[in-house]
Amino acid sequence: WRQHEGPRRVKRAWVIPPISVSENHKRIPHLLVQIKSDKQQPGGVIYSIKGPGVDEEPLGIFSIDKFSGKVFLNAMLDREENDRFRLKAFALDLGGVTLEDPTDLEIIVVDQNDNRPLFQQDIFTGRVVEGAEPGTCVMTVDATDADDPDTDNAALRYSILEQGAGGMFSINATTGQICTARPGLDRETVGVYNLTVQAADMSGDGLTTTAIAVIYLEDINDNPPEFTKEEFSMEVEEQATGVDVGKVFVHDKDLAGSPNWLAKFTILEGDPEGAFAIRTDPYTNDGVLSVAKPLDHEVRDRFELTMSVQNEQPLEPTAPASPRALATVRVRVRDVNEAPIFRENPRRVSVLEGAPPGTPVTTYTASDPDTRQLQTLTYALLYDPADWLQLDPHVGTVRTKRELLHPSAFLQGGWYIALVLARDDGERPPHTCLHPPPQIPTCTPIPLSQPHQRHPNPASIPITPHPTVPSHPVPTCPTPPVPHPVPTRPLPAVLVGLGAARARGRRRALRKGLLQRSGDDMRDNILNYDEQGGGEEDQDAYDINQLRHPELFSPRAKPPVRRDAPLSSATPPAPRKLPNSPSDIEDFINEGLEAADNDPSVPPYDTALIYDYEGSGSVASPLSSIVSSLTDEDQDYDYLSEWGPRFRRLADLYG
Repeated sequence: WRQHEGPRRVKRAWVIPPISVSENHKRIPHLLVQIKSDKQQPGGVIYSIKGPGVDEEPLGIFSIDKFSGKVFLNAMLDREENDRFRLKAFALDLGGVTLEDPTDLEIIVVDQNDNRPLFQQDIFTGRVVEGAEPGTCVMTVDATDADDPDTDNAALRYSILEQGAGGMFSINATTGQICTARPGLDRETVGVYNLTVQAADMSGDGLTTTAIAVIYLEDINDNPPEFTKEEFSMEVEEQATGVDVGKVFVHDKDLAGSPNWLAKFTILEGDPEGAFAIRTDPYTNDGVLSVAKPLDHEVRDRFELTMSVQNEQPLEPTAPASPRALATVRVRVRDVNEAPIFRENPRRVSVLEGAPPGTPVTTYTASDPDTRQLQTLTYALLYDPADWLQLDPHVGTVRTKRELLHPSAFLQGGWYIALVLARDDGERPPHTCLHPPPQIPTCTPIPLSQPHQRHPNPASIPITPHPTVPSHPVPTCPTPPVPHPVPTRPLPAVLVGLGAARARGRRRALRKGLLQRSGDDMRDNILNYDEQGGGEEDQDAYDINQLRHPELFSPRAKPPVRRDAPLSSATPPAPRKLPNSPSDIEDFINEGLEAADNDPSVPPYDTALIYDYEGSGSVASPLSSIVSSLTDEDQDYDYLSEWGPRFRRLADLYG
């Protein structure tokens, strides 16, 4: 083993350089290369290859002649599927012994421009506000190419093939970004732009493809609403409330349904009292004029309204002013036939009980709101249950038809109620006004215990002005009611009162000297008010000595006989049990009356006569004086002071 004296030449192992082949090569089989081992034996060498494309998938693409070492391409290649193949080459002797270490055989597939660019989508969409400045970017379109990115086969360039007139947009050729190119984008002129864009490989000179870019212009409030005309005319019937009179029409170029389009109306002039209201129809954007308060043709038969319109959204500062932001609306109020009106409602009057037929009760005078129509009013009794009244249809005077009696089943709480009707003779059509129930009261005074006396003063419960007749408690006699306020247009009308006249008649009789003609001490006389139909002549119904000398009328003595007693007298019954429920009240009262009328031996202070029972929870208003609603200025109560100390307090109250 000897050291070499100088450098020795070393033989290299066999090396096969990379082999290139173009994809889509159509001449098959195609010789790619011939390999040769440096250790070739005299007996020969056997060659073989292994790897993808030979004995691995994809199989059969490559093959080798085992004796010559020639490598062949047996199938068409696609670089986009396999851009290279790495194989192993082997050299063996005839006995199968390896002559050379395996070496690499790399086959590179050369790209051809066999793929067009592809856009990521067929349609691209973008948005930009109208009026945008030039250079405002809207969107980006992008495409890909399957060819070798390191070659011009995949070098893409973008362009706009078509966008309509104006050339409002431009595209970056390398990035595909689309931006505004000019000012003047107006949604109301062109709302949508459709651009045809192209991508081409080979730096714009190769294969191409196209797509659509849709650009929507977003609305701004650059157009004010305008009335379609300067004047509008409408009509509406008087007394109508809440009805629509008509519409005012507007036009707005901005996007329908948006706040930039929605109109807002204002009545500027011509309606100081707010008789009208206006709202916006959200579907048509028109103004709808309606009546907010009742209109009266006789007061005002036409209106001239000045109206303005604007948007809900503020107008852009650059927007032009509208020449039709104001309009005039003329409204004519049509006359209709209105019902007559009773100004006094309800009406309460008094009539003497027992007054003869034909006695005047009251006179109704209704007014017709239709002052511009010549109409005649007539009157009628709509409700007169007892047939006590008669009415002059032309004058409106109510008179008694028969004698008014108390008690009566037609009295409600001491009042007789009737309904009066007023009717015009209009043609569109005739109208009727119903006056609330005329009420005529009668009153039965309640006697007081022991020798205290009281002059009757009739009273009633106030009546609500409504056609439905309410039920009322039986009236007592302290103070009369105060009439309710009368509505502007009443439906019903009211008559009131028998008992007040009855009481007034007694006071007048006293003033005329009825008391002065008697030498008796009037303080010692009791007026018998518990018997219907009686009067001042009933002063002597009882002997007042029974009150002054009760010891003379002991049970042992013969009881004195009342001068007003019936022919047959009876022993007073035992004390009666008070009623347990309101349903027993009527029987209780009738039994008490019968006991008082049929027992002449009982002094007036021995029997408590109960004439009414109002119960609890009354819904009626407080009692007030009926005399206050009557003209009583001629009354003079100074004579009460002459009745003695017991009536001095009453004289002070009425004097």
